Amino acid sequence: MKHASEVRFQHVMGIDISDREAVFVKLNLARKVVAEGKVSMTREAIRKEFERQAVLKIIVETGTHSSWLVRLLRELGHEVVLADAWRLPLISKGSKKTDRSDAELLARLGLADDELLSPVHVRSEQTLRDRVALMARDGLVRTRTKLITMVRGLIKPFGERIPACSTEAFASTAIEALPAELKPVLHPTLEMIAQLTQQIRKQEQEIVKISRARYPAAKRLQQISGVGPITSLAFVLTIEDPSRFKKSRDVASYLGLTPRAFLSGDSNPQLGITKVGDGTTRRLLVNSAQYVLGHFGPDCDLKRFGEAIYARGGDNAKKRAVVAVARKLAVLMHRLWASCDKYDPDRRQKQIQTQSCSGMQEAV
Repeated sequence: MKHASEVRFQHVMGIDISDREAVFVKLNLARKVVAEGKVSMTREAIRKEFERQAVLKIIVETGTHSSWLVRLLRELGHEVVLADAWRLPLISKGSKKTDRSDAELLARLGLADDELLSPVHVRSEQTLRDRVALMARDGLVRTRTKLITMVRGLIKPFGERIPACSTEAFASTAIEALPAELKPVLHPTLEMIAQLTQQIRKQEQEIVKISRARYPAAKRLQQISGVGPITSLAFVLTIEDPSRFKKSRDVASYLGLTPRAFLSGDSNPQLGITKVGDGTTRRLLVNSAQYVLGHFGPDCDLKRFGEAIYARGGDNAKKRAVVAVARKLAVLMHRLWASCDKYDPDRRQKQIQTQSCSGMQEAV
C-alpha cells in the first residue's frame, strides 16, 4: 500500500450491492472502521450520498448494477476499483456472510493490494448498449436449442426420431416426422421454434448494422475464415480496447480459454478450461473453431494446428482440438486488431517452408 502522503484519498470504502440497496463500510488508512451505512440503489440516492464526500477509494464487486455505479462514482471524482466476484472466494464462500461483512472485507482487500481484487475493466455505455443485441440473440438461440432438444427427446419413447437437419429447418422437418397423435400437442412448440428462428434472423440483421456503423475493427477480423459479423462484433465489444492487453496471449486467459491449473507436489492433473470472462464470446469462438475444423473449413494454419492436436489422440481429443483452435483464434484476432496487419491464413506454413529452404541451401 502507498504511503498516506502519496495517495489522493484518506479513506477506503467497500460497497456490497444488492438489487435495491447498497451497504457500505468506510475504513481509514489505519484500517479502523470510521463509518458504515446503507444507500438506495438509484442514481439520485448514490449521487446525493457520494458527491458530498471527500475523495474515496471505493471497492465494488461485479454484479448487475456495478457498471453504472462505477461510472457514476468516477464522475463524482472517486477512485473506484471493480473487483471480480468470481475470483473472490473469501467473500462468496465465507462462513459468516452478511452484506456488512462483505463490504468491510472489500475495503480491507482494497487497503492491502488491488491485485487481490482481480480488477475488471468497466465498459462504456455505448458498448453496453450495443452488446444488448448480442445478448438478446444469445438468449433466443439458447431457448431455441432447449426447445429442439425437448421435442427430440419427447418422441424417442415412441420409437420415433426426427431426421438430422439444420436448426433453421427443424420446425418444418419435425412437423412431417411427428407421429399423428403427437402433432396436436407439439405443434405449438414447433410454431414457437419457427418464430424464434425468425426473431434470431432479425436480431442478426441488427447486429450487422451495428457492426458496419460503429466498429470497423470487426470487419477486419472477418478476414479469418469462420469468423463472421456476430463473432467479430462480440469480440470487439468484449475487449473494447486492444491496448488493455500487453500480450495477445493474455486475451485467451481473459476469455476463459486457458486450462485450469492445480500443480501441487508431484500432482499435475489435466483440467478443463477456466471458463471465466464473457461466456457468449467464448461460445462464439468455440463455434468458429468447430467450423474451421469441420468439412467446410479451408486448409490453413489454424486448421492444421487443430488437426495436429486431434491426431495425437487421447481422451476427448476432438474437444481439446476445438478449444485449442478457439484459444488460438482469440490470440490471432487480438493481434490483427492491434497491429492492423492483413491476415495471411498460411503464414506459419510459409515460415516453415522458408526455414526449410534456407536449411537446404546451407547444407549445399
